[in-house]
Amino acid sequence: MPIRPAFEIGQHLIEAGTKQTVNLPVSVTSDHTPITLTVHVAHGRRPGPTMFVSAAIHGDEIIGLEIVRRLLRTRNLKSLRGTLLVVPVVNSLGFMSHSRYLPDRRDLNRCFPGSREGSLAARLAHIFMKEIVQKADAGIDIHSAAIHRTNLPQIRVSPGNGGTLELAKAFAAPLTLTSKLRQGSLRYAAQEAETDVLLYEAGEGLRFDEFAVRVGVTGILRVMHHLGMIPQKGINKPKHKPIMSTSSYWVRAPAGGLLRTFKTNGEQVLSGDILGVVSDPFGEVEKDIVVKEGGMLIGRTNLPVVNEGDALFHIAKLKQNSNAEAALDSLTTQLDEDPLFDEDEII
Repeated sequence: MPIRPAFEIGQHLIEAGTKQTVNLPVSVTSDHTPITLTVHVAHGRRPGPTMFVSAAIHGDEIIGLEIVRRLLRTRNLKSLRGTLLVVPVVNSLGFMSHSRYLPDRRDLNRCFPGSREGSLAARLAHIFMKEIVQKADAGIDIHSAAIHRTNLPQIRVSPGNGGTLELAKAFAAPLTLTSKLRQGSLRYAAQEAETDVLLYEAGEGLRFDEFAVRVGVTGILRVMHHLGMIPQKGINKPKHKPIMSTSSYWVRAPAGGLLRTFKTNGEQVLSGDILGVVSDPFGEVEKDIVVKEGGMLIGRTNLPVVNEGDALFHIAKLKQNSNAEAALDSLTTQLDEDPLFDEDEII
């Protein structure tokens, strides 16, 4: 069998059947410290698609680093077809300062596709597009909720994009949510470049969440199998199809005060259900937080101190007769029993 051509990234050539971690120059800080985009390249011996997995575009959304670490330790990658590009930390400056943003306060996920001679954010976005996205057939970008919020594991897909929907079905997160593209986002720029990208949302900023990590690792492996990059062995098939939702809404604080929460992520709620209560510090005035339209709770605040108008609960609207809680319970049991997450595998 003829050897595949080497994979070119930046100034590096990765030979077929090898792995290498490369540093792509981005900039230099004021004290002359180099800023790089670090990419782990696994270039399979046999031909196949190119897929990327990225994390920490927002520097405080760190759950993707643990997902990536476990992904790279799985035995499935020994039989890799095609090429896997893994970027554990896209926004390294934000990551080091525990910040969502770059030092210039720009949100990197509003700066794509970037430009060669623009701001630091624009230059980083440009390099990521040129060296990662434009060389890939598909990608999975990992995010979490912001600090003091938490998200149920979910996949966001582009409206009307059958390619991302097929990948989302293969990933099989508890929920797949159709989410409009925002200009300047990675997903928007990737779609313009004709690269299908899933956005995986799970957990909380600056925190790890074991359930969210397991869903993420399993989902990525399922997508890789779906694309023909790795064999099925060791990858559990989902017992339930993901819950599908085409829209969602936030329930906001009716007043400022102290929040007591009665519902948690993954619960189905009905119109009129009480999600929690906001009271003043003296307990003299209390206001119920009421569900306007039934659905599934997919995100919520963790902070009990709230101001009037704060986003408290994120609810995905569901089709009638959706049994979301049963699907979530089944997934939890399946992940708990999955040999992929034996203690020897996750240390």
